[in-house]
Amino acid sequence: MGKPTGFMEFERLSESYDPVEQRLKHYKEFVHTLNDEDAKTQGARCMDCGIPFCNNGCPVNNIIPDWNDLVYRGNWKQALEVLHSTNNFPDFTGRICPAPCEAACTLGINAAPVGIKSIEHAIIDKGWEMGWVVPQPPKSKTGKKVAIVGSGPAGLAAAQQLARVGHDVTVFEKSDRLGGLLAYGIPDFKMEKTLVDRRVAQMEAEGVSFKTKVLIGDKNLPAGINNDATTVVSADQLKADFDAVILAAGSEVPRDLPVPGRELKGIYAALEFLIPQNKEVQQGKANPINVKGKHVIVIGGGDTGSDCVGTSNRHGAASVTQFELMPMPPEEENKELTWPYWPYKLRTSSSHDEGCTRDFAVATKGFVDDGKGNVKALKAIRLDWKDGKMSEVAGSEFELPCDNAFLAMGFTNPVGGLLDAFGVEKDARQNAKATTDEAGCYKTNVAKVYAAGDVRRGQSLVVWAIREGRQAAREVDLFLMGATTLPR
Repeated sequence: MGKPTGFMEFERLSESYDPVEQRLKHYKEFVHTLNDEDAKTQGARCMDCGIPFCNNGCPVNNIIPDWNDLVYRGNWKQALEVLHSTNNFPDFTGRICPAPCEAACTLGINAAPVGIKSIEHAIIDKGWEMGWVVPQPPKSKTGKKVAIVGSGPAGLAAAQQLARVGHDVTVFEKSDRLGGLLAYGIPDFKMEKTLVDRRVAQMEAEGVSFKTKVLIGDKNLPAGINNDATTVVSADQLKADFDAVILAAGSEVPRDLPVPGRELKGIYAALEFLIPQNKEVQQGKANPINVKGKHVIVIGGGDTGSDCVGTSNRHGAASVTQFELMPMPPEEENKELTWPYWPYKLRTSSSHDEGCTRDFAVATKGFVDDGKGNVKALKAIRLDWKDGKMSEVAGSEFELPCDNAFLAMGFTNPVGGLLDAFGVEKDARQNAKATTDEAGCYKTNVAKVYAAGDVRRGQSLVVWAIREGRQAAREVDLFLMGATTLPR
């Protein structure tokens, strides 16, 4: 907790943003971290609630009241230590996590919840500024070798945990840079990639080896999957060379939209637009998809759709429209029914504020050809939702100009060739089948092969990936050594 009466004395203060007209001119972060005094005041709002539901609302079980109190008292370095004890990468989550911890905050029942995410952001930024974030190499080596497939948050978290207890860890990544979707999915204006780079440097100093442009398993990838690999390593070779393998390759296969006209030029899966844009920002390679002056329709109302909106606005699109299949959520949740769980409510991102028309309960019926094989319009129909079932509203068909459409409807499963190459059993959703409970959790049906993150649970949050990477690392350490000091 912070100040015993702080929640009655101070109002929530959110982080400030650069003005829209300013931030649309670049791809850099535009969120301003709380200064020391404001962070102290926000930490003071953490009330003596008795049972900190925020701790359970957070997938990595951050010890939130403790570091709120430490910030309130000015003990920043200790606050960082507490934060790092449960979360390897608060610099990522402090920027892009939707903060389920805040939804679970007891103060949030009848007031604005504690600004947990903004305090986390302030702690880790100060930690880097003061030089407190340093490598933690192991005191001794175990002689055991662990391979990790995928360098997203799950793979990085697992790698760091295992390296710190003395294992020789090698991370394999098929892209030309590390970070998974942190590097090539999430736009730079939400999270600059120097954040990933400095963590990689820290981990290299801790003994982790990284190999980019290496594809594990099947070299034949589905269309639309980013692949910079110049080398292919078989699953059998990996199992032969390492004492344990963790599959942390994410969920990359995009959900498609099988409607008439889908084959027309100008219609793309979201990452076919976002990944090249990240490469343009980071490497100067021009994005082959440019929507300047064009009418853009984004199909899908989640975070990836929002990223397409923000990127299109920075291109200078003539208009940006975002469709959502589901009906418009209420602007305020019914806290008596939802708290402390993640509420169903309307969420507006900074990208929406930059310019976007949002339309709900809409289904795409098809795309219109301009006569030259390019899309020129989108046909849609309004939906009526009753008792969780949708039906089309008769006579509600409409058409909108569309020069480019981005399909941001989520990801269905990991690339199947990877799991097939290892012989890993799949669940009904085609994810790697592995439990998170009891003995042998995160272990697949294949000896010494584990699975963690989106490759196991399906598309999810960065914070969930970090949790699974940490927990899988513990299980691998236990398997290799017969005992472990890593936290659950």
